[in-house]
Amino acid sequence: MTYLYLLINLFTISYPLAQSFERRLQYYKRFKALFIAIGLTAVFFIVWDIWFTSIGVWGFNEKYLTGINISILPLEEWLFFLTVPFASVFIYECVWYFLPQIQNFKGISSATMMLGLILLGLSFIYRFQAYTFCNFLFAGIFTFYVGLKNPSYLAKFWTSYFIHLAPFLMVNGILTGSYIDEEVVWYNNAENLSIRFYTIPIEDAVYALLLFLMNVYFYELFIKKFKLGRTRPIVNG
Repeated sequence: MTYLYLLINLFTISYPLAQSFERRLQYYKRFKALFIAIGLTAVFFIVWDIWFTSIGVWGFNEKYLTGINISILPLEEWLFFLTVPFASVFIYECVWYFLPQIQNFKGISSATMMLGLILLGLSFIYRFQAYTFCNFLFAGIFTFYVGLKNPSYLAKFWTSYFIHLAPFLMVNGILTGSYIDEEVVWYNNAENLSIRFYTIPIEDAVYALLLFLMNVYFYELFIKKFKLGRTRPIVNG
């Protein structure tokens, strides 16, 4: 299917976009903060993406692309950094509204910082695998930093992250060849741990963590800056 990657992008954003104007969530009212967050995060990830594509850490199967490239990346890869954060932050907003009882608990910042330190340690151990090293290094630094800041939304973020792993496994499974005969996105196994969940490199879960966390961090920063606020959440009882 020539447009498979494009269709995956459209599928990813379709439901969150349709529900953005839903009267309870009113996601659209925070689009200003959202798109600034997506843009800032995308700059970092696209530079990383161009670098790794150029040195063969990963690449793309032209059979499933439109053939439109910007720099050395296919159009679909650029769209990935719009559609996936848009959908991920939508999940985060749903947690804010429908699960208001989830609040930070004692030790959550310490646990987050500890995870960051573990990732940093693993990055050193696997410093000769480019994807593993950079992935764990960047995620370790940023996770430790956010844990140190101990924002009030940390518990809601982690809840959202674990919920988002379900659609992540489905979408990433298609991209890495779980459901079709070929990979849409291929990985050079010499540059990762060669440990896969079905066809998904284990590092991708950490990559998704960094992508999601950076977007939420900037999103919350600009929500506060622009004083956008949220609709009143559902409270049981």
